[in-house]
Amino acid sequence: MSVDAQSTFTLDGQFARELPELAVPWQAGQAPDPRLVVLNEPLAAELGLDPESLGNAEGLGLLIGTALPSGATPVAQGYAGHQFGSYSPRLGDGRALLLGEIADAEGRLRDIHLKGSGRTPFARRGDGLATVGPMLREYVISEAMHALGIPTTRSLAVVATGQPVSRETMLPGAVLTRVASSHLRVGSFQYARAMDDEDLLRRLADHAMTRHHPGTAEAENPYLALFEAVVSAQASLVAQWMLVGFIHGVMNTDNMTISGEGIDYGPCAFMDVFDPATVYSSIDENGRYAYGNQPFVAQWNLARLAEALLPLFHEDQEQAVALAQASLGTFHTQYSAAWLDGMKAKLGLADSLDDESATSLTEELFTLLQKGRVDYTSFFRSLGRAARGDAESARSMFPSPAAFEAWAERWRALEPDADLMDRRNPVYIPRNHLVEEALAAAVGGDQRPFSQLLAALTAPFQERPGLERFAAAAPESFGPYRTFCGT
Repeated sequence: MSVDAQSTFTLDGQFARELPELAVPWQAGQAPDPRLVVLNEPLAAELGLDPESLGNAEGLGLLIGTALPSGATPVAQGYAGHQFGSYSPRLGDGRALLLGEIADAEGRLRDIHLKGSGRTPFARRGDGLATVGPMLREYVISEAMHALGIPTTRSLAVVATGQPVSRETMLPGAVLTRVASSHLRVGSFQYARAMDDEDLLRRLADHAMTRHHPGTAEAENPYLALFEAVVSAQASLVAQWMLVGFIHGVMNTDNMTISGEGIDYGPCAFMDVFDPATVYSSIDENGRYAYGNQPFVAQWNLARLAEALLPLFHEDQEQAVALAQASLGTFHTQYSAAWLDGMKAKLGLADSLDDESATSLTEELFTLLQKGRVDYTSFFRSLGRAARGDAESARSMFPSPAAFEAWAERWRALEPDADLMDRRNPVYIPRNHLVEEALAAAVGGDQRPFSQLLAALTAPFQERPGLERFAAAAPESFGPYRTFCGT
């Protein structure tokens, strides 16, 4: 489908139509000189869009929201949220717009959403703008997560606006075009609950059920079933994050989706050396969202969702709370099971291995990794070679290899499956030093490092000659790493 064919391309406004209390009609700001920085052509094809047409003037207008199909109703979404534990009753899309929904090639409804499109009524003191570097960071991280098989929002494009944006210095402005199964989040329900309008809360929950968890509508208690579905989705998502060493950085309730997709890749990063206390976000001064804290934070966020949904669980407050507590209590069990199953696969162990033995083996290993300050991703990939009889690369990562050799002897006795390990342990992740290198070059006008990095990340489990630097750990000269939110 060509974006020039306005008569055949439509953007539905289902969210705006069904939940007007959570939607403020708004228009994207104009861009003086839009220029395509990067386009996700495979994703465009999934959405029924013609990649070539997206590069022309009208296509760029669609990507930044300034030339939409007739009938489109772009809105800034309203939501609340706990940010680093502190409740903000009115956050919302301060620099973002939901352009509308389209059906992809498989008939699935997808949001088309902008980031950096200008101030909205939710902008507070912000300018509503974004810059090239942070938008490319979200692009590369989200596409890396997708390639790793982790549920995530996707990036369709980054378009430079031609408008300088003031941060610590003047930087080139940009808009990210994001695609998601929806942008409903825990904060959406907090916002509706704060309005003290049970009809609105019910309509929002019904909308979420239809959009993401349709089977819950048939349950004896549909709204409790919806909550339980979100608990399960988030337990699975966070377990998958942990298995690849990902640290979100801003796990606020407004950044936890109802669909179970990862969203808002701002101050995020993949862990280098293994340490549960690792924090990369410049604004996470107390380590609330450290790597090892992520499962606990997810459960805390889900408790806030339960609080918002309480009136729908049962008309009696005490019974509603009891139901919520029982359902929330399953998060830890589901998360632990998903994580242990994933860790068995990373170690090449049979599903039939009892959980007690697998847990003992993994706990001992992580103690060794932390003590030896071993690179997380490199170690697990090298362990596949050890399963084939070549343990030197894994052994050499430890300052004192004797303890590792004792562990490896126990592990090898379980006859690990090296092919399974290679399917679960990536060669290539968005290495922090490479991401920074690529973003700095792109901001300076050279997109080659970004394109090369992206090409490596699109097939993360397939080792390829000539890409050795993309698999290597950060050099010691890289030093401590911090990421920033870009606002």
